[in-house]
Amino acid sequence: MELVIATSNPGKFRELAAGLEALRFTLRPLWDFPGLTLPEETGATFEDNALLKAAYTARHTGLPALADDSGLVVPALGGEPGVYSARYGGKRTDKERNVFLLERMRGLPWEKRQARFVAVLVLAFPDGHAEMYRGEVEGYILEAPRGEGGFGYDPLFYLPEAGKTFAEMSPEEKARHSHRAKALRALLEAWRNGPPPRETSRLE
Repeated sequence: MELVIATSNPGKFRELAAGLEALRFTLRPLWDFPGLTLPEETGATFEDNALLKAAYTARHTGLPALADDSGLVVPALGGEPGVYSARYGGKRTDKERNVFLLERMRGLPWEKRQARFVAVLVLAFPDGHAEMYRGEVEGYILEAPRGEGGFGYDPLFYLPEAGKTFAEMSPEEKARHSHRAKALRALLEAWRNGPPPRETSRLE
């Protein structure tokens, strides 16, 4: 199957492409379609935004499209940054957003620094059918970044079971633990024997 990965983020594209390798799809990046830009993320949930992007891309390319919407949820901040993770505080870069988050969490004790990463994948088809897969991982926000890998909030997100941040992990190690990897594993399981029956697809 030929599939468009509906993201303009090269880091997400690499992670999704690696996770989908077992299905042997022919993957097309969004930049293969000049002039096609993703719609504004106006949804109230990760599910809303992933569906919005996947359905739009499938409709405009005529090909199945996979979109991810993901972000960081910090309960002590009332769920921030949530669906605004990629534009938190109006900041333009990952580094600026990380600094902003640290300022928002300044002085919080360890037990109040709990956080979770959430990823929702939506596989949408030109005929309007869609499937949805979700993954989550629990961790903590450090008081300073650690590691040079990954992207987004990876340098701040500490995973106790691994004893390191996502940014300190190799791509292979991150693929075993991350929220996006969990969502991908759910998709792979659903497609293990070919396309899942549409009447039991995971559209919510």
